[in-house]
Order: sequence, then C-alpha cells, then structure tokens
Amino acid sequence: MVEEPLAFTDEERAILPALPMIYVAWADGELTADELAMLHERLPVDPAMVAEWLNPDKPPSAEQLQDLLERLRHAVQHLGVTSMTKRGLASLGLEMARQDPGGDAAQWAQPDVLNALGSVETALGLYTREASSVFFQSDLTLPDVAASEDADFSIAALQSLLDGPQAEWKNRVRAMLKDPLFRHPTEIHSSEYRERTLQWCQEIARRGLTETLMPAARGEHPDMGGFLATMETLALFDLSLLVKFGVQFGLFGCSVVFLGDDAQKAEIVPKAMSLELPGCFAMTERGHGSNVRELQTTATFDSETDEFVIDTPTAMDGKEWIGNAAAHGQMATVFAQLHIGDAEYGVHAFLVPIRRPDGSPMPRVRIADNGHKMGLNGVDNGRLWFDQVRIPRKNLLSRFATVDEAGHYESPIASPSKRFFTMLGALVGGRIGIAASAVSASKVALTIAIRYSSRRRQFGPAPGNEVPILTYPTQQRRLMPRLAQTFALHFAVNSLLEEFEAAVKADEEMREIEASAAALKAAASWHCTDTVQACREACGGQGYSSINRFAALKADSDIFTTFEGDNIVLMQLVAKALLGRFRSQFSDPSPLAMVRQVARLAATQISEKNPFIKRYASSEHLRDGAFHRDLFAAREEEQTVTVARGFSRSLSDGKEPFDALNEWQLRMVQLAHAHIDRMVHDRFRDVVEACEEPALKATLNDLCDLYALSRIEADRGWLMENGYLEAAKSRAVTAEVDKLCAELVDRSLALVNAFAIPEPALAAPIAL
Repeated sequence: MVEEPLAFTDEERAILPALPMIYVAWADGELTADELAMLHERLPVDPAMVAEWLNPDKPPSAEQLQDLLERLRHAVQHLGVTSMTKRGLASLGLEMARQDPGGDAAQWAQPDVLNALGSVETALGLYTREASSVFFQSDLTLPDVAASEDADFSIAALQSLLDGPQAEWKNRVRAMLKDPLFRHPTEIHSSEYRERTLQWCQEIARRGLTETLMPAARGEHPDMGGFLATMETLALFDLSLLVKFGVQFGLFGCSVVFLGDDAQKAEIVPKAMSLELPGCFAMTERGHGSNVRELQTTATFDSETDEFVIDTPTAMDGKEWIGNAAAHGQMATVFAQLHIGDAEYGVHAFLVPIRRPDGSPMPRVRIADNGHKMGLNGVDNGRLWFDQVRIPRKNLLSRFATVDEAGHYESPIASPSKRFFTMLGALVGGRIGIAASAVSASKVALTIAIRYSSRRRQFGPAPGNEVPILTYPTQQRRLMPRLAQTFALHFAVNSLLEEFEAAVKADEEMREIEASAAALKAAASWHCTDTVQACREACGGQGYSSINRFAALKADSDIFTTFEGDNIVLMQLVAKALLGRFRSQFSDPSPLAMVRQVARLAATQISEKNPFIKRYASSEHLRDGAFHRDLFAAREEEQTVTVARGFSRSLSDGKEPFDALNEWQLRMVQLAHAHIDRMVHDRFRDVVEACEEPALKATLNDLCDLYALSRIEADRGWLMENGYLEAAKSRAVTAEVDKLCAELVDRSLALVNAFAIPEPALAAPIAL
C-alpha cells in the first residue's frame, strides 16, 4: 500500500475509479455526445467534478492525456499491480481509490455504483482485462529477452547496434526528451509555436548538446558523429525542433565551421552554439532554386572602404525559404557571386547581419515572412533581399578564398569549378542529417502503427472471437517491408556517417561522400513520405486523429523530399557521379573508346544471364544474400552501360552535352534508384555478416532478405524485360516476401522497441 497520496488533484481523486476508463476512452478515440451523457448520468459524482475530462467542446489535449497516462502508470507501479495480476479498468480504478490514503472510496463500494461502473465499461467496449495493458510499462517496453515473449534476441543488443558509437549522445537526448518541457504542442498558433521551438533550442544549448561543434572554435575537428546523432534523435520528437536545430547549429554554425578561417571560427562558433547569435543560411533564391552556381545575389568589393557590398539585383533573386529569418535570426551566411573590379570569382559565402538584437531589420535589409506552411510551423521561414548592404572585408568566410585590402584574390584551389564543389562538399553533413532524420520519422510512424496493429482487434474466425489486425496478411504487407527498409536505411546512413566523420578528421575531399549523401537523402526522405502514409492508413480512423501524431508527421516530413536539394535533382547528381566513375575506368577517355568498352560490358552482361538462375525459385536460393548482391550489382551495371552508351551515341550524333543529358535524364534517375538499392543492401548485408549474436543475426538476416526481395519485387518489370527473371521466379519472389512478412510479425514489437523512442516523445495514445 502506498504511504503518500497519489499524484492526482482533489477533483481527479474524487473520480479516481473512473479515471483509467476515461483515459482509455479518450485515447481510443473521440467520445460521442451519447457516451459523454452516459458517463455524466452513471458516475456517482457531481457533474462539475468531471467537467475537465468530459467536456465535448474541449476534449483533453495530447499533452493532458500524456500527463494523465504518466500519473496513472506511476500510481499502478506504487500499488504493486503487475501485468500478471492486471484487471479491468473499473477494477483497477477501484484498487487505486481503496489504497490512496488521500481519497475516499466508500461511495464507490456500493453495489449499484459498482454495477454502474461495469455497465459503463461494457457500453464503451472497454470490458476486457487487456484494456488496462496501457498502464503496465513492462508490457510495452521490453528491456531484454526475459521480458519478451516475442523476441528470441536481445533487444538491448539490437538497440546498442542501432545506436552505434554515438550511444552516449543519443541517450543524453532521450533523457532530455523526457523532461516535461518537451511536450508536443496541440492547436497552437504559429507565433507561439515558433517561440516554443526557440525555447527548446535554448534548452538544448543549455544542456551542452551543441558541444560537439565547439572544438572547431579551438582549431580542432568537430565531432560530427555526435552532432548528427543528436539531430537523428531529436527527429523522434518534433520535426520543427529538428529543423530549427539544424538551421541554427548545422547550417549557420557549420557554415562557419567548414568555410571559415580560424579567427572566424573562434569568434562566431561559440556564439552560434550558445544561441547568443541566432543565425540562418541564405543560399536558395526564388529564381534559381537548386542551381547554386547561377545565383544572382552579388558581393562586390569596394577597395576604398574595405567592404563588400551585398546586393539583390531583382525581386526574383531574393533569398527564399530561409529558416530562422522571419523572426529570430540576427546574422545570415549569404551565398553570393563575388565581383572584384571587372573580375568574377563565382559563388562565395559571407556573414551578413540582418537583424538587431531588438528584432528590427538592419538598414537596407528587407525581410518577409513565408507565413503559414503545410507543416513545420514552429520554424520561422522568411525571405531576404539586400539593397547595397555593406559588410567588412573580414566577413568573407575565408577558408577557401581571401581578398586583401588592395582587392587581390587568392585561393588554395586554382580551379573555379573545383573550388565551388569543394565549398559545397564541405556542407554535405546537412544531407546526411536529413537522411538520418527521415529514418527517425519513419521509426516513429512504424512504432505507432505496429503497436496499434498488435492490439487493435477486428473480425475473427467466429463471432465474438476477434484477432489483432496485425494477423492479417494485408496489414503485414503494409508494415513489414517498410520496417525492413527502415532498418536497411538506418545502417546505410550510419555507415556513410562514419565515412563522413573520417573525411572531416582527415580533411579529405567530399566528392564521393557527396554523391552517397545525395542518394541516401533522396531514398530516406521518399521512404519516410511513403511509410508515414502507409502507417496512417494502417491505423484507420485512429491514424487520422491529430492526437496520434500522423497529421504532424505527414505535414512536417513532406518537405524532406525538397529541402537540402530536390530529390529528382539529387538523383541526377548521383547518376552523373556514376557515369563519371564509369568513364574514369578507361585508359583512353575518347568517346570511341568509351563506346567500345560499353559494347564489351553489354555483351558480358547478356552472356551472364543464365536461364537456370532466372528460373531457380527455391526458398533457399531466394533468401541467398549472394544472389541479392549479384542481382543488384548486375542491374546497376547494365543500367550504367545503357545510359553511358546512349549518352555517348547522342554526343556522337552532334548533340550538345546539355541536350544529351536531357535526352537520357529519365534513365539517369532510374540508374540512381538501382545504385541506391545496391548500396543500401550491401551496407545492410555487411552489418548482418558482422553480427556475432546468433539469434540477433538471424533476425537481421530475415530483415535484410525482406528488404532485398521487396526491392526486387518492386522492379520486377524491368528485371523481367531485361532477362533477369522469368514469370515463375517473379511469382516465387512475391510468395517469399509474403512468408517473410508473416515470419517477422512475432518479432515486430521487439524490433520497434529497439528504436528506444521515449514514450513522452512518441506521445500517440494508441501506441502507449
């Protein structure tokens, strides 16, 4: 028995036996007017006592329900009620009322009252013992094998594998997200949401979670692994916070970290990381979008005043969709064309003050608010125009270029093209961060949908004998392949992050990493958009309720496919990189030599399409990782050959390179998709093969097989057209995907629990 009163108000204590029932009823869906009237009629209390929880015009918010859930769970834990002795909701509430020394349970002990409670349970459909499962933490969060009937592997070991070397930073963020300050806003005005997001960022800085970039202020390498792990974990909570964090510390802060000289880093980085200096990143222009090389904002050097003059030539050249610009930013990293006298030196980055500490714009800087958006309304996106704004010469970010007092330009990189790509490559971490964050949002959606689907019962083999909807193959098909792809993308992004971190520490060129980051950013963001929608549908009407998170997830993650590079443009970048590698394989780079090499490789491809392999359809063969590797590699190589051959033919026909690329643009995007499937599978397969725990390795292998076969199934049209599959084998692939989905269902709860999403951050009542 508890010795202290439970953590409820006097009003809540008066209705304690009904409180678990009221929570579950609201969490399971909106209470109807008839249901609310019944509760008012049958509960033995003054209607005013329950007004807070039974007001049809003002249902409880997600924050209120989350708070009530945490207090009810706390009470259950103090009462010593376990999942082995759990009971119906009314019985649970009565037990709390009887043992609460600050309450009075006498009025609830009357037979007519007990009967009334039972009738309410029945009327609301909450009469089973399982209805109280939500209050037993051990039923939902499974720390190890012994606590789970579904997992034959260690959930803790899988979480450790997922967290990788950045577990400490991820755990620090998870701990922070349990703080009551971090609660999902509901029905909040954009201006208030923006201020709350700023407050969250300030708390992050106060807790030292931006320390990962501080070494740059001392001339040392930043901890990009820790920084991106922080971003990835914040994405489990609120995506406006993620973007605000990414803009302030990732884009503005890292622009100085990677493009500034030592003096600039020493001065600006500490101010940026503490949020003493709120900043933004002004690259994109309305008239030029992804074509950064053709941006029209200019920075003209004035040798008489030792200043740069920043100017926006036309209204269409204004900086667009600049996070932190509309309300909070005081300085912007502005990308502009550098002019010195009659010479033009291309795009460079400049630090430009845009707002005074009191919030007013700086002279000759015009700021407009992008206004209410489809999502991410906690981020103050704005537009910027500059009318002959003067800044000191020292405000040119000078790692890759300097201008002296006389206007002499110097750069350690002689080639203007190489200098441009080196500057952009130094900022590639943003795309890796978006890829990781998109995977996190997919994890949230899948956790909600799989938990709900494992509990939500419907239909069954006989009347009154319903089964969980996750039993149905259609539900499995919606969720299991996407769960497998989420694991695959997680490990692929983690692998790329390690390469990026190593390149930063070694000051290596980022061109190869840039192409992989573009590929994974596109793949992860498209996957996120698809997964959130599928999970919303899998949760039926409950998924449409804002309280269950999908509305925000859909609205806030949709932009991932556009910012940090439009995905289609990024796919072309990936294909160009592949064609560049292909061409570099030739000792003779002439178009004729390329055509000859292409013809040789094409002939080899055709000869290797063994008819027996095309038709071989046993389960053992279809689940052979070597088969998957070979097929993905062969498809990528053949599509590379096809595009290279076609592009060479177009050039031989006298077409300009731009026109030739346009002619093959659609095939280039198709090639990029093939490359992504191969790269993601290879990295996932490497993780499987390195795993030393047999049970965990078996589960990871099943996930990897499901990823591979579902990607093969998705492109079986091309594979059949080009002789890699025959109809019988194609049908066998589909059957094997169905089998793997069914086999993974029993482990699906354990798999999503390994994501270790803090429940206050998850917040969706149907998943708690």
